[in-house]
Amino acid sequence: MKNQELADIFNQIADALEFKGEMPFRIIAYRRAARAMEELTEDIETITAKGALMEIPGIGEGIAKKIEEYLKTGKMKKYREALSGIKPELLELLNIQNLGPKTLALANKELGVNNLKDLKKVIANGSLANLFRMGEKKVENIKKGIEIYEQAGERIPIDQALKIAEEYVAYLKKSPDVAQVEPSGSLRRMKETIGDIDILITGKDGAKIVDYFTKYPKVSRVLGAGETKVSVMVGTGAEATQVDIRILPVKLFGAALQYFTGSKAHNVKLRGLAKDKGMKVSEYGVFRGKKMIAGKTEEEVYKVLGLTWMPPELREDRGEIEAAMKNQLPKLLELSDIKGDLQMHSHYSDGSATIQEMAKAAQALGYEYIAITDHSQSAQYAHGLSIDRLKKEWDEIDQLNDKLPKFKILKGIEADILTSAKLDTADKILAKMDFVIASIHQGFKKNVTQRICAALANPYVHMIAHPSGRLISRREGYDVDLEKVLECALKYKKVLEINAYYDRLDLNELYARKAKDMGIKLAINTDAHGPKDLEWMRYGVGTARRGWLEKKDVINTLSYKELKKFLSR
Repeated sequence: MKNQELADIFNQIADALEFKGEMPFRIIAYRRAARAMEELTEDIETITAKGALMEIPGIGEGIAKKIEEYLKTGKMKKYREALSGIKPELLELLNIQNLGPKTLALANKELGVNNLKDLKKVIANGSLANLFRMGEKKVENIKKGIEIYEQAGERIPIDQALKIAEEYVAYLKKSPDVAQVEPSGSLRRMKETIGDIDILITGKDGAKIVDYFTKYPKVSRVLGAGETKVSVMVGTGAEATQVDIRILPVKLFGAALQYFTGSKAHNVKLRGLAKDKGMKVSEYGVFRGKKMIAGKTEEEVYKVLGLTWMPPELREDRGEIEAAMKNQLPKLLELSDIKGDLQMHSHYSDGSATIQEMAKAAQALGYEYIAITDHSQSAQYAHGLSIDRLKKEWDEIDQLNDKLPKFKILKGIEADILTSAKLDTADKILAKMDFVIASIHQGFKKNVTQRICAALANPYVHMIAHPSGRLISRREGYDVDLEKVLECALKYKKVLEINAYYDRLDLNELYARKAKDMGIKLAINTDAHGPKDLEWMRYGVGTARRGWLEKKDVINTLSYKELKKFLSR
């Protein structure tokens, strides 16, 4: 399938046009086309052969011709035109937070910046700060962006790691020589980003398992192989990821799984507890003297230490061992507890699918309801809805609600919080909504805390979306006092979001737990822009579990009837 190839091409065209200062509507068109390609479940070549390209939301006549050109010739004239005169290393710099295309273009023209090395040099010698409208403060922000960019490059996002691990686990389970197989490490603890992927195995013949493992079609290089351990690289270039497997005796599997799952802080605390009880715990089992007394399963490892088994997401030495001693661990939220998704976008704004397509995808996941929360009018970059278009959307939702059995679509909006602290949508319109989200999309350093608290005070706002505004791979987020935001949410009895998009996961687990402890309700939403994005819910649930959240803490575990009652408070 060439779907992802085309998505990458359209995203690069958009990046290049933005760098060159092209009109925003052209950039948005290519971004929407890229998202449409990513969301397709059917092969784009099959769709093209049927003459159905124009039926894909986000694909107009011009984009359709470019797709046909690429599928027929393997090339795209617009792609070559857009990238002409821009070095690939230069274009890559657009992924650095606080380094906008205009600044990059100026740095390229005036200072000869063509790559990251050049950028660091002009920061160090002070010449970047001397550019027109720059200054030391902007340069400091760019330096922070570089730090985030480089740190992100050392680790991979949870979605990429989880997909690779699940593919490998499924592949290994097909081997008749494999008995048990389980991912470990920070992936099993559902951390936001992952270093290497570690998989533990028991089986009959280590040599055969190693041979089978290294023959997986996506293995690009074998880094090292022995009888009980092997390391490979999956994929190539920037997408390359290291995967390690360890082959263990059955009697050690539980001890090794506990040890290699971590975290380091959790294991240190556990070893101290074992020592106090006259025992020793390691990846080789639990010992009293020279006698091994546990190791086959994780449950027995914890049990001999006087503890109940702990979900991996909790193992960060944040009180979980103490809670397990008292048998007071939380009954963590499960993905199956989720009854609906309360933030998503349709083709009315910057989504790639119709409302009906989003509803059907949600029904397939077993949901009872969704909220359509397209962007409001000031979000022109996202084709934000005018009041007339919003009312047209409401009519369509009414029609769909009449047709869909045992499923409801809530009328919602993601209203922008302006730099004036007002919402860009009038209260008389918000009052007619089922679910109102307020969020920051502009002025990231302009009185953000005050603006969010003002939105929370609005009687028609139900929830603040992605409260910190971070993007894990490329920006820290808003200049915001989240402690104050939590206080305001509590004061006005409003909901905060855990945004399940894997590059946001915002609120993070620490603030999610703090919100829980304060009695603030949360919602876990995907912020989906197409049907496939609804699958991101599991990453949000993973973050919620890391934050000790239970079913009662999350409003979209409520039935539709219960949710309506909650929202009408």
